[in-house]
Amino acid sequence: MSLWILAIALASSSNSIIDEPTPVPEVPVSYEREVLPILRQNCLGCHQPARAKGKLDLLTHSSLLLGGRGGPVVIAGQPEESSLIELIRSIDGEPPEMPVDGTALAEAQVELLARWVREGALDDSSSSPSSLPSVDNPPVYPRPPVITSLDHSPDGAHLAVSGYNEVLIWTHDGSELIERLIGLSERIESIAFSPDGSLLAVTGGTPGISGELQVWKTAPWKLSLSIPVTHDTVHGASWSPDGELVALGGADNSLRAFDVETGEQILYQGAHTDWVLCTTFSSDGSHLASVGRDRSLKLTKVATQQFIDNVTSITPGVLKGGLMAIERHPERDELLVGGADGAPKLYRMYREKKRVIGDDYNLIRAYEGLEGRVFDVAWSQGGKHLAAASSHRLAGEAVGAVRVYDTEKELGLWTYPAPTGLYALDFHPQTGAVVVGGADGLIRLLDLESGELRHQFSPFPSPSSDIPEEMGSPIEASSSARTEELAPTDSKQQDS
Repeated sequence: MSLWILAIALASSSNSIIDEPTPVPEVPVSYEREVLPILRQNCLGCHQPARAKGKLDLLTHSSLLLGGRGGPVVIAGQPEESSLIELIRSIDGEPPEMPVDGTALAEAQVELLARWVREGALDDSSSSPSSLPSVDNPPVYPRPPVITSLDHSPDGAHLAVSGYNEVLIWTHDGSELIERLIGLSERIESIAFSPDGSLLAVTGGTPGISGELQVWKTAPWKLSLSIPVTHDTVHGASWSPDGELVALGGADNSLRAFDVETGEQILYQGAHTDWVLCTTFSSDGSHLASVGRDRSLKLTKVATQQFIDNVTSITPGVLKGGLMAIERHPERDELLVGGADGAPKLYRMYREKKRVIGDDYNLIRAYEGLEGRVFDVAWSQGGKHLAAASSHRLAGEAVGAVRVYDTEKELGLWTYPAPTGLYALDFHPQTGAVVVGGADGLIRLLDLESGELRHQFSPFPSPSSDIPEEMGSPIEASSSARTEELAPTDSKQQDS
């Protein structure tokens, strides 16, 4: 054998040794990063502190190992003996028993959970289970949080207010805290009572991680549904007139509607190109209107899930910034919207003539604008009055205002300036009082006729603190001296 042939043979032998794969040690399954997300997405709708079917709570590692009515569901090191694995695994081609009425877990997810159990079902959580809010461990408020949503029950008896990880139910005048509805969502984005007041829809989630739709029974107060939705918070809950459907918008640009009896998603629409922030049904429930950060008001047919129309003008520059709030007139298919330009606008829901490029035909009326951005709008009972709540910055500080209008007139009847940004608004269905909440965590009750502050209170259980003084009395709609000096910027919502 020549030296040249020997060199080739040695090189080939050397390369075969180098190319041989080196075994990589199997990394243990992480409970926090891998197991808990699967449980949150597929199991916590029925097995959480507020709704523990079979007395099984899967929210924390300790409660998972504790098990439920039938005993432990996880036997560390023994996936074959763990009922958790048995119930989610397909056997002999039959669908798994869990999740009930839900989509079966992917085989890879089942095997991941089984491997975690086989490795000892260890807990690598970075947070303490005792820090998670629950009925036995309610949220503690070192300072009031921002109020992002509020709503009155149809009979006017109750006022629901967003908190941290909960919705607080008060008597309408703030005289008594009735209930604390503590669920999975860290952030509450919207609250809406059903038309008959028997149910309460709540949307929110954990930003950047998960969204959730909660449906609570109101007599007695009990969680009826917890539905995971997308991987970010969800917004703008609204009810169909018959109380059978709840619609919501997502940070994934989606519009969805769910059957509250079964929890089934019956509508999905992806026509928006940015976050969908608010929704409302037509008077007969056949159509669904939605607004978002893409500066559009869109109309969708519920039965077919079909995008029908851009209700607002699609001409660039007509709408200056995103739309954040929408509410249908109590008696007519007319839509009140508010957004980044500060001017509440009224639109007809259905187009009556062919669209012409550049037109804004559906616009009925543009109302006198507020400084900054309108974050919420509302109709009075019967629709004679409407109101808008806003927030902006003045000399580096967030301030806000409420303006009430006669529906048929463009100029406001009165304006109430507040020393804080205002993000939530509603009329009391019987008294007509205008109720607002915002960045300082206070609820303010304003007289419908005069705009005077009648009462204010903090809805959050916390040590007593001084209530800030108000920024004076209502100002007349004709007075523009104050509004001309205010800068229309705000830090709560990142809208272009």
